[in-house]
Amino acid sequence: MARKIIIDTDPGQDDAVAILLALASDELEILGITAVAGNVPLDLTSKNARIVCELAGRSDVKVFAGCDRPMGRDLVTAEHVHGKTGLDGIELPDPVMQMADGHGVDFIIDTLRAQPAGSVTLCPLGPLTNIGTAFQRAPDIVGKVQGIVLMGGAYFEVGNITPAAEFNIYVDPEAADIVFKSGVPLVVMPLDVTHKALTTRERVERFRKINRVGEAVASWTEFFERFDKEKYGSEGAPLHDPTVIAYLLKPELFSGRHINVEIETQSPLTRGMTVADWWRVTGRAPNAMFIGDLDADGFFGLLADRIARL
Repeated sequence: MARKIIIDTDPGQDDAVAILLALASDELEILGITAVAGNVPLDLTSKNARIVCELAGRSDVKVFAGCDRPMGRDLVTAEHVHGKTGLDGIELPDPVMQMADGHGVDFIIDTLRAQPAGSVTLCPLGPLTNIGTAFQRAPDIVGKVQGIVLMGGAYFEVGNITPAAEFNIYVDPEAADIVFKSGVPLVVMPLDVTHKALTTRERVERFRKINRVGEAVASWTEFFERFDKEKYGSEGAPLHDPTVIAYLLKPELFSGRHINVEIETQSPLTRGMTVADWWRVTGRAPNAMFIGDLDADGFFGLLADRIARL
């Protein structure tokens, strides 16, 4: 039986690759995609999610527009990384498919109430605004979630938007705080693991040779790479968000520790920091499986295999 998931996302080139990986995988049943403001504003993230669905030939997947700003702060975006559209790189046509009726948060709430308890996994790829808002608005759904696998945070790698914080958590730390304190089983893909999922020239060219979808993936990664190569001096760019979907498909590619993670919401200096007790020195109860390593060759092999199915 396919695992039921809701993808919550702010596409973003790496979000787009994650969505494609999910759409190509029969092991997953995508109940819907909820867009959130993050990498770019909501009008673009909701548009980009539909572009990706149409690229994969999956206009049947419902895409909902969610929150257009964080729970208690002004929106911070990342056009400096992803370009003005969020999907800069290859030119793709505007989507024909329409947005699904209703708000993304209402979709999350209604779906979790309608599905059997413990049957739906939430997959946030961006700021946690939609998830945090849903949990705050409808506390009864929290216990019905099978688990959350998310991309966000860091420990050894620390920050990519500030010295202390990773972008997704930084944008809406209040929402992240709600999620990390919710008691839902969490698996976290921090920068520590995503920075090991680096594109290389060989890996990019492998995508390009697969099919038209692979050409789009190659183009997106090439655009995305320019920022990370300059910033980190690395040979390629980290494909952050596809690690979430890859974990659902092949968890054996990953390793980590079950530890306590707290979210800093007060300090202007360390806003959005994931205070990860990697060495278990605080005595606080573990609340998240914090992933620290992956088999990069296995990860990219999985991506190439699934992109070839589209």
